[in-house]
Amino acid sequence: MSASPPTPTAHTPLSWWRVRLASWEPSRRPMWQRLLVAALVTALLAWMRVALAPAESGGRFITLSLAAAVCALYGGFRVGMFSTLLGMLFINFLLVKPYFSLAFDNPVEAFWLNLWHLLTQVVVVGAIALMQRQYRMLRESMNLAQRSHQQMLDTFEHSATGMAHTRVDGTWIRINQKYCDLIGYSRTELQDSDWRRFTHPEDLQLDLDHLATLIRGEGDSYTIEKRYIHRQGHTIWVVLSVSMMRTAEGAPDYLVVVVQDISQRKRMEEQLRTTERLLFQAQELAGMASWLYDAPTRTFTTLSNSDEVLSLPAQRFTDQEMLDRTHPDDLEYVKANWGATFRDGAPYNIEYRLRMSGDDWRWYQVRGEFERDERGKVRSGLGCVLDITERKLNELHIHELNASLEQRIQERTQELKAAYDELESYSYAVAHDLRSPLRIINGFAQALEEDNPELDTESRKHLERIREASKKMGELIDGLLHLSQMARGELQREPVDLSRMATRQLRELAASEPERNVQWEVEPGLLAMADGALVEALLQNLLHNAWKYTGQTAQARIRVSGRWHNGVREFSVSDNGAGFDMARASKLFQPFQRLHMPNEFKGLGIGLATARRIVVRHGGWMQAQAQTGQGATFTFTLQPSGERYLEG
Repeated sequence: MSASPPTPTAHTPLSWWRVRLASWEPSRRPMWQRLLVAALVTALLAWMRVALAPAESGGRFITLSLAAAVCALYGGFRVGMFSTLLGMLFINFLLVKPYFSLAFDNPVEAFWLNLWHLLTQVVVVGAIALMQRQYRMLRESMNLAQRSHQQMLDTFEHSATGMAHTRVDGTWIRINQKYCDLIGYSRTELQDSDWRRFTHPEDLQLDLDHLATLIRGEGDSYTIEKRYIHRQGHTIWVVLSVSMMRTAEGAPDYLVVVVQDISQRKRMEEQLRTTERLLFQAQELAGMASWLYDAPTRTFTTLSNSDEVLSLPAQRFTDQEMLDRTHPDDLEYVKANWGATFRDGAPYNIEYRLRMSGDDWRWYQVRGEFERDERGKVRSGLGCVLDITERKLNELHIHELNASLEQRIQERTQELKAAYDELESYSYAVAHDLRSPLRIINGFAQALEEDNPELDTESRKHLERIREASKKMGELIDGLLHLSQMARGELQREPVDLSRMATRQLRELAASEPERNVQWEVEPGLLAMADGALVEALLQNLLHNAWKYTGQTAQARIRVSGRWHNGVREFSVSDNGAGFDMARASKLFQPFQRLHMPNEFKGLGIGLATARRIVVRHGGWMQAQAQTGQGATFTFTLQPSGERYLEG
């Protein structure tokens, strides 16, 4: 574990002065200040020397030597020598009266004493200055070492990767916070354990084997990828770098461990492998392959095992080898497109036949994009090949079906036209052949009545019934002809105003029976693109029915309206007349099927069948909603829509 910084301790007064003296640096004070202090100290000690002992007593140089030493400690070598010289002046001229006269009787003695004192002081002051210089250098070295050590600790502790120092047996010396965060344990929890505790069991032996090689001296470091088990149980992938630190004798000392979390990279690698596997499977299922083209070597290289998808003998092949596999009928087509792409930069997207393996020709779609250099020359390309044999076979089959279907449609159209022509001729023939007997029956009935005025009332009623039956039979024949005509002829769409058309027809109905009081209403603006003549017949049938079936209603009402629904215009004709039972609505639009008795309402039962046929010819639909005794509503459209309603 990393050591804690030393706790500051209190200094005694003596130790404080020792530290102050040891750390004193004379250069921090200006020279004039140091010289002034030296002069004062020297003068003070000279005065003390005179005050404490007679000047004539021995050892007159000793006291001033102490002054020079003190001044050297305070101000450095030059200041110490200044104090020495100043003290020599005091000793020689100011300690003995008369002042300013030489204090020695023998000049030779004075010379040697002063010389010896000077030399002694040079040695003492120089030693003091040298000692101070050496101590400053030592202190600077210690400070530099402390800063370097602190920088190393800061680098260790605040590194972006996990770092640790361990003993050879695996126990921790120190470990940084990043390492702890990586595995989810605190320093305290790791204090009595080693790295084996959280190494994945499957990776432990690999790590131990590499460590053994370092201990045997067969290397200084190793790097491996391994897994840690996080405290919360999940797996962490790391890159582990271990370096062996040895003693001066070469024996193993401790290990420097660096770990970097690569879990994200491992996940991305796994995703990439999965993507490549899925891409290969997708290409194999789709019959697709991808390739790179190198223009200088004119070589194709398949990607993601595409050579297996295409059943190629090799992963690399030349463009000539590809041309050799091209169908002879498509060879010039391929060369022309390849050349246009290289020469003019035209898109390369063609379909042609290749023989990849065996003797079968298969269809392929080949697409490519190419990179060019600054001169516009193709340098490389990237493309894909898709097996479209099944599609081509289907297209050929569809083409054959279309050809045969078109022939069958023409034949069927001719058959239908012939059938319609035959039906029309038959209808006119039948109508003509039926009308002749009816005219004869009607004529003989009238002749019998005119030639036999003595006929009784009952006989006359029989003749009247014969004439009415022949008349109704004629109307049925006309209805059949009219119904058959609704399915023939070409539809002519044009803008039709249903509001104006319905208003006119209702006015004509009101004029035909002025004794009836019918309230009718037509919504304005009911427009449609339709065949005007057919819409006229459609409204005539619906409005005539509404007028007829409200004949027994006291306050009859008829309304023509419209609305938009799902983008389609719907039209409605409603009344409050007799209505009908919806249970019988399936017969409503069938010809000659009536939901009321003939003695209740007259009619042939062909009007609604005709109306529905007109609507169907326009591509629309028609439905009816009714309730017995409460009227009916007929809704229709005159254009195709996405919805279909049950008729009735």
